[in-house]
Amino acid sequence: MHSILIIEDDPSICSNMELILRMEGFEVRTAANGAAGLASIAEDRPDLVLCDILMPEMDGHMLLAVLRKNRTLTEIPFIFVTALGERADVRSGMAAGADDYLAKPFSAEELISAVTGRLHRLDSIRLHNSRTDFKKEHAILRQRISPRELEVLLFVGAGATSRHIAEHLGISLRTVEVHRSSLMNKLDVANAAMLARWAIIAEQM
Repeated sequence: MHSILIIEDDPSICSNMELILRMEGFEVRTAANGAAGLASIAEDRPDLVLCDILMPEMDGHMLLAVLRKNRTLTEIPFIFVTALGERADVRSGMAAGADDYLAKPFSAEELISAVTGRLHRLDSIRLHNSRTDFKKEHAILRQRISPRELEVLLFVGAGATSRHIAEHLGISLRTVEVHRSSLMNKLDVANAAMLARWAIIAEQM
């Protein structure tokens, strides 16, 4: 199970994000500011950090700068979550070394897609380095899912939203949702985190 650290000083937003991600199968913990977040990372390194920018004590940019200077922490995927939606703020965050930028307000699907997309890259590297053999899983994929479902699965793993998948494949949003539901039934998974893992296994075929 992937662990995610949410660093957000707005209790309502933080609680909502935590609930969404827990429902999708992620292990989640929270911190109210950058200083508390840094302490949490030092105690138990997460697989991904979701961080607000404007916070007391230590803001998001300061925290990211500290992480990027530490060789043992620099590879943690880092996503800025902020109401600062202007282009200049986006460029500033990405230039500072953030992996992605999620502007408030955002939907549950946008949050999940951003998280699964970044974790997908992390898991792909880990699987490549471990050279794990997925013969049994590959056989399941070949036997149970259609070529179109495989296309949808790979997009899901990469963090694409249903709308993006529909536009890229030239199908309706409703059709994408049907394919998602079918994949979850055929692969016996209950949430986005488990479905994303199957996407990574599919890439190794």
